[in-house]
Amino acid sequence: MKKIQMVDLKSQYDKISAVVNESIQEVLNTNTYINGPQVHQFQKTLEDYLDVKHVIPCANGTDALQIAMMGLGLKPGDEVITADFTFAATVEVIALLQLTPVLVDVDLHNMNISIEEIKRAITPKTKAIVPVHLFGRAANMEAIMAVAKENNLYVIEDNAQAIGANCKFSDGTKKKAGTIGHVGATSFFPSKNLGCYGDGGAIFTNDDALAHTLRGIVNHGMYERYHHDVVGVNSRLDSIQAAVLNAKLPLLDEYNKARQDAARKYSLAFEGHKNIIAPNICDICDCHVFHQYTLRIIDADRDGLMQHLLDKGIPCAIYYPIPLHSQKAYMDVRYKEEDFPVTNQLVKEVISLPMHTELDDEQIKFITDSVLEFLK
Repeated sequence: MKKIQMVDLKSQYDKISAVVNESIQEVLNTNTYINGPQVHQFQKTLEDYLDVKHVIPCANGTDALQIAMMGLGLKPGDEVITADFTFAATVEVIALLQLTPVLVDVDLHNMNISIEEIKRAITPKTKAIVPVHLFGRAANMEAIMAVAKENNLYVIEDNAQAIGANCKFSDGTKKKAGTIGHVGATSFFPSKNLGCYGDGGAIFTNDDALAHTLRGIVNHGMYERYHHDVVGVNSRLDSIQAAVLNAKLPLLDEYNKARQDAARKYSLAFEGHKNIIAPNICDICDCHVFHQYTLRIIDADRDGLMQHLLDKGIPCAIYYPIPLHSQKAYMDVRYKEEDFPVTNQLVKEVISLPMHTELDDEQIKFITDSVLEFLK
């Protein structure tokens, strides 16, 4: 059996190496390393794929979130509501801009931000909501947009883990995650569903005026060289990373389907087990693209299971072991432990298994057998 990886980028590269190498070579031949043709090609192709008017490439996913907030003109002291159960980058940029982060609990069943907790957290100072499409599952954007509209709030989608996922609305229509709010942000970190070979990110919006502002911000506030019209940053997607993304974007749906197929096999093996709550996967799953495949282990030794898997050469991880409200950088007297019952439960239960495009049946069987062996 091939060695199991948490994310097998080498095997994925081996299948597309000729296309990737040719795309990178074009950059080397033209010496256009910043804002070259490959960047513009990727921007346009991604706009078409997402059916969004504007994609603004940038240097990484954290910058994408920060620039999105800068573009909306949020001011120090403005409150921004986001989920307690996620990676720190989401709250980090809120704090960096001297906005006030307001962490709220998540829904136990989908691990995304709780709609009821959003409503409960809104005050006269609230200006924005940042839903995170966690682990690749689209948040309930229809409900979030309704709350935002009712309270005149911006919605900034953190889509770092769910590019390609669909959000379905009650009228039957679908839109890609990241394109529904006023602005969306994503990451092209190598392990993402659409990943480059370094850092990269992008911002999405259908708002023409906002897109114009964002394009200035990513490039030192310039629209014309040496004319600085807005306060900006230096955050550009370099041409070599765009070249990699141009090679991989046409395969994104195929990659997501491979992840969904692997997730379906995992969940089938765990079906009905008294100690395992596995992700629910419908026959036509398109709302979850499985950046991570995350189990909840109940009434059993989750940490013992993790060590058992590691001892058998199976990589696994706990995303995320410490809630944001308990992190030293983000502790606040406003937060009480009883405000976060679901998050505090999840950090004790979750474990993520290997998930990538190259998982094969032999590996999946070995992984699932090993989990079941421990949880007899």
